[in-house]
Amino acid sequence: MDTTRYDAVIIGGGAAGLSAATTLARALRSVLVIDSGTPRNAPAAGVHGYLSRDGMNPLELLAAGRSEVLSYGGTVLDGEAVSARRTPSGFEVVLGDSRRFTGRRLLVTTGLADGLPPIDGLREQWGQGVVHCPYCHGWEIRGQRIGVLGTGPLSIHQALMFRQWSPDITLFLNDTVSPTDEEWEKLAARSVRVVGGAVASVDSVDGVLTGVSLREGSSFSVEALAVGSRMEARSALLESLGLASQVHPSGAGRFIETDAMGATAVPGVYAAGNVSNLMAQVITAASEGVMAGARINADLIEEETRWAVEGRFGPFSAASEAAVSEAVLGGQRHGLAR
Repeated sequence: MDTTRYDAVIIGGGAAGLSAATTLARALRSVLVIDSGTPRNAPAAGVHGYLSRDGMNPLELLAAGRSEVLSYGGTVLDGEAVSARRTPSGFEVVLGDSRRFTGRRLLVTTGLADGLPPIDGLREQWGQGVVHCPYCHGWEIRGQRIGVLGTGPLSIHQALMFRQWSPDITLFLNDTVSPTDEEWEKLAARSVRVVGGAVASVDSVDGVLTGVSLREGSSFSVEALAVGSRMEARSALLESLGLASQVHPSGAGRFIETDAMGATAVPGVYAAGNVSNLMAQVITAASEGVMAGARINADLIEEETRWAVEGRFGPFSAASEAAVSEAVLGGQRHGLAR
């Protein structure tokens, strides 16, 4: 077992987790990031909507983020956290290989999993010819023949959204969508073609999306296909600590509820990114990580101030003081101390 007692243990090394870790490390906190290496956006060619990083490969962005955490004295560990429990001094996290780590506060940034309909060829095209968010992918497929795969009522909204990026939109009802009279009127007014019947397959040639085929045999040529996935927070660790996932008001999936700065209903446990905000883009997740990191630091300061007023030392004070001293000395050596 690692005998280091960290100020914060962060489960998940995506944009939210790494941003929180950087914030905490810059606040002279000892922080450990545990990452399983399964980012949601790994299939995508680039991150979009992230100012100054638009088009950057997702894995390159995470590598740069890891380097920043390490540069401020944080620790990043490859591994999968399988359980967490409260202890008298904070939280203990256990990895799949039985390694154990402890921290005063716990931040979970494990993201979400995209549930897709069981249609032949759909999963293989996910993140390439098959997309989900117009703000993430609309520019790249602008002007193309875009299909929208019906998965529920939100598919109509999705078809009307993608209409902004192309005049050629086909909504495949897929036996899951039944537009109201008002919705039929909106679709017609925006020249959205509507095709009934269940979808059998998403077709491609040499890895390039070519069309959609229905079970009754007809096929339709499309260059891109939008689909609303069922977004399910990767919340097993949080639920094991007593936090139940909630149905999102939009019906798009399930998430863990937090306050505006990432605090959950369980004291000392925080969440940020897609695990608590299903709609967050990468830049939003990063921002939420910064907020959660700041909230955790403020929480720790309150605790340490209470210890000082009571005239006692907390169980982590010696390690924390040593970390602060080393960080200050390191800054002086590099001409950074003020």
